[in-house]
Order: sequence, then structure tokens, then C-alpha cells
Amino acid sequence: MTVDLTIDTADGTAEAFVSRPETAEHDVPGVLLFPDIFGLRPQIRTMMDRIASWGYVVLAPNVFYRSGTVDDLAPTVDLREPGERDGYIAKVFPLMEGLTSDLSRPDTAAYLDALLALPGVTGDAGVIGYCMGARLALRAGGDHPDRIATVGGFHGGGLATDESDSPHLSLATTRAAVLLRHADDDPSMPREGMDVIASLARESGVPLDQDVYPGAPHGYSMADTSMYDETAAERHLEDLREHLARRLARHGE
Repeated sequence: MTVDLTIDTADGTAEAFVSRPETAEHDVPGVLLFPDIFGLRPQIRTMMDRIASWGYVVLAPNVFYRSGTVDDLAPTVDLREPGERDGYIAKVFPLMEGLTSDLSRPDTAAYLDALLALPGVTGDAGVIGYCMGARLALRAGGDHPDRIATVGGFHGGGLATDESDSPHLSLATTRAAVLLRHADDDPSMPREGMDVIASLARESGVPLDQDVYPGAPHGYSMADTSMYDETAAERHLEDLREHLARRLARHGE
């Protein structure tokens, strides 16, 4: 897999994918994309290219760079086959657990710096995340209200917890418009958590568009895994495209 960029962080060098529109007559907004637990791989590149085709420069970092390169960490099994996805999750779950907010927050600042410094990128940024990446996206919006205009999270888990660094608490400091699309009957994101998110968004004056895709499983957007749901995946792209066009493009003008 071709790595397009390396980003210096306080703890080492993170590789990243970058996707650009095929044609752009002027500078365009940037979008920071946090992948799911399976990391950077061809599926993420495909999703990035589609988003970039709407008129954005998209950067996706290897958030697990402390544990290996993109090639080191790429799945070596077919995640669509029965049992393979769950088996691989067991292998990489410790990496996710080890990426604490104390580590991920300064990383995110470095990723955002790198995105906004890319040629052809202008204005405020958008940040989106999938699964565990939705947590990183929410925190990014709260930590960088002066630079992030939109946040999107898809089939995210653990977004509202009792911990002092719960991702949803970032709604108190963000100025971004937030789009959340949850999986149906997802134990990692119960209805009670959605209610907590909605309540804090109202208190903070945050524009929140939150919904559940009926019948969609956790991980519905990833065509290279057994959880893929084509209907939900296409719907999330439609919702995301509308959200970015409405909320991000005008900030980059």
C-alpha cells in the first residue's frame, strides 16, 4: 500500500494516506479521517477517494504508528470470512485500548497541522471517524474549535461513558456541526448514550444531527468486513456528503 505522507509526532512518525479531487480549479477544504480498528488498508483508500471526489482533500493517519507501520498492521486475513473479523479484532484490540486520550490528543493536533499545511487546502477542516475513530473525531472537534467546522461519526462505540475523558464531553467546547449515524441495536452505543449526547449538545448549543440506521450492524460501512451493509453504507455517504457541503464548504470559501 502506497503511503503518501509521513507526519512527525512527539512519539515518532505516523504514515498517512492522502486523497485529492481529480480536478480542482481552486483550493478546497480538508477532511481528517480516522479509520476503524482495522486501520489503513485498501478499503479506507476507496472511501477516501470517494469523499475526495466531492471536492475535498482527505488525510487518514495510521493512528497505531507506535505499534508498527501501515504494512506491519494491515489485516492479513479476509475479514469477510466467518470468524476472521472477530479473530482479528482480538489481535488488535490491545492497540485500541493502548491509544489513550493522553496519547491520541497530541497526535490529532499533529495530524490536523499536517492536513491544513497540504498544498491546495484552505479554510476550516472537517473530521470524521469510523468505529473507534468516531471517538477521536469527537475529541478533535472539542479540542480544536478554532480549526474544525464539522464532525462526523459512524457506527461509533463508547461515545458516552462515565469516564472523565468521555468523547461526548467534547461537545461542551466544540463549535462544529456534528453528524452521528449509529448502528442498530449496538451494545457499544446504547440509546441511553445517545440521549446523553443529545442533552449535552442542546445545553452547549451544538448543531447535532443524530440518528440510527435501522437494521444496520456495527461496522456497516466497511465493505471488506463481514459487517458490511450496502444500504446503510451508501446512506451514510449520502448523509456525509450533504453534511460536508452544508457545513464545511461554506467555511472554506
